[in-house]
Amino acid sequence: MSALARSRGGLVAALLADDGREAWPIATAARLDGLLAALPGPARTGFRAAAAAVDAYAVLRTGARLDRLPVSEREAVLAALAGRPALLPLLDVLKVPVLLAAGTERMLDRRPPPAPAAPQEPSQKAPLDPPLDCVPSAEWPDRATADAVVIGSGAGGAVAARTLARAGLRVVVLEEGRHHTTAEFGRRAPLDRFADLYRDGGATVMAGSPPVLLPTGRAVGGTTVVNSGTCYRTPGRVLERWRSGHGLELADRSAFGADLDEIERTLRVATQPLDVLGRNGLLTLAGAERLGWRAGPLRRNAPGCKGSCQCVVGCPAGAKQSVQLSVLPDACAAGARIVTSARVLRILVDPDRPGGPRAAGVAVRRPDGSPFELLAPLVVLAAGALESPALLRRSGLGGHPRTGRNLAVHPATSVAGRFAEPVASGPAVLQSAGVEELHDRGILIEATAPPPGMGSFVLPGLGRELRAELEGADRLATLGAMIADRPGGRVFGSGRPLLRYRLDPADGRSLLRAVAAMGGLLFAAGAEEVLTGLPRAPRARSAAELDRILAGTTPRDLHLSAFHPTGTVALGTDPAVAPAGPDGWLRGVRGVLVADASALPGCPGVNPQLTIMALSLAVSRSAVEQGYDVRS
Repeated sequence: MSALARSRGGLVAALLADDGREAWPIATAARLDGLLAALPGPARTGFRAAAAAVDAYAVLRTGARLDRLPVSEREAVLAALAGRPALLPLLDVLKVPVLLAAGTERMLDRRPPPAPAAPQEPSQKAPLDPPLDCVPSAEWPDRATADAVVIGSGAGGAVAARTLARAGLRVVVLEEGRHHTTAEFGRRAPLDRFADLYRDGGATVMAGSPPVLLPTGRAVGGTTVVNSGTCYRTPGRVLERWRSGHGLELADRSAFGADLDEIERTLRVATQPLDVLGRNGLLTLAGAERLGWRAGPLRRNAPGCKGSCQCVVGCPAGAKQSVQLSVLPDACAAGARIVTSARVLRILVDPDRPGGPRAAGVAVRRPDGSPFELLAPLVVLAAGALESPALLRRSGLGGHPRTGRNLAVHPATSVAGRFAEPVASGPAVLQSAGVEELHDRGILIEATAPPPGMGSFVLPGLGRELRAELEGADRLATLGAMIADRPGGRVFGSGRPLLRYRLDPADGRSLLRAVAAMGGLLFAAGAEEVLTGLPRAPRARSAAELDRILAGTTPRDLHLSAFHPTGTVALGTDPAVAPAGPDGWLRGVRGVLVADASALPGCPGVNPQLTIMALSLAVSRSAVEQGYDVRS
């Protein structure tokens, strides 16, 4: 075994107080290696270096490596490190991937064997997905033509592809990820799917103070494959702001409302029934009722949800209507084709066309590095708010001063409440109930139950304390809150996007208010204590104690993540502010239509899938109605 592998194994054994009596802590190190392999190089190197540093400290302190020490001495090493305030946050960060791996191994170890099927019953089969015309890039010719090429198969790209194909255009969709089936989701552990379905293994980070995790999907269906299935309509106040402040006539409440209606019908959106809401959601509703707060089950695109709680790693029941199950099959039925494992290098431009430069297609790379070209006079940019600006720069089309700026996200944090009885028992929905009491102040609270073996909440403690917390995790109910931010991010670079984000001080104060509100709601629901996620004060046993803790807390102390990036190629009437016009056409070149989250002037303050899809429907339909001639 290499020194690095021994360091990681020793760190896992120390964090989990592994005494050799159970198999799952030993197996955790191997699963951790698989998880690390999916992370970006800097993150992987950083974890390994930190693990080696902890091991080196153990040698200095005891004369032996961590994996050679008994449980009590390993724990003493960690306690000595945790006693240094500057190192405590580092140890907390190291715990995250270890707990992801440990939770999965523990789940697999404790899962009861499946009951044998009765002889007269047919064996259950995974549901069949609707057919898609998917072609791996390795099988695609080196040069081909189309009327329109759509870059990205997520929320925006799927709707644009369907709209254009139904209008009679020959459409090809290019997707950097691969196609995953519902049957495949049912065969693999949640954490194994996580590493495949997310860009950078889910470890995309916005640099800043504090750094913020920003996970995005990469697969046929884009981030819709790995979102929660929560479907909020765009708030009227947001549409009015976009219409009056940015000149977006498409944001007319009546017209945009009709587009939202169509998208809801396509996704089969409905209020989540109570039968699979789960105890996490029911406790949230009970706490909100006691406080007199507005709350209710969320509206979701998951008819027939089985409560597997695995939305963020691909629904194994095929209930969640992500676009590879709902929109892309219609696009393919109308003639669209999807090329998978295809990274678009640049948009090709013919600079000498009458009337100015015009899109001519795209240059693409296969996983083996070999190139191919797809020639088309219409290019739909739907690579997402992080990738679209970098692609424009690679193509010589990113010269607008606001390209890559205006990155808006929903910063988010979570807390958990410990209850006397198990919470994680029986079916449950990953995001089940919404609390809108503070939504007019920019705070949206949602009951969030993580998938089995993938508790995202960082449990307190090290060694035996952490092991005990992991053993009792089934009694935790988790709430997450996201806020509508003041756009403080920027996407740099033309290759791998480099992200920077500045959390506005007012947004930081909103996040602290959100923590207080979530804690108060959990105590109202009967929680015995609240786990704050704060390394220096991980527990509160009353709302008053939580308030005292938060009085000495800054936003930098919180475990922050972010979701729903938007705004980096925003639409608008002002050419000095908006890289794209109000109808979606990119400025400075003809034939490039922006139809993804980057086109939104900012985050809508709610889960944005419906908003992105309705905007894509509006701009792609407008292109067809304007009589855009692909031959001119």
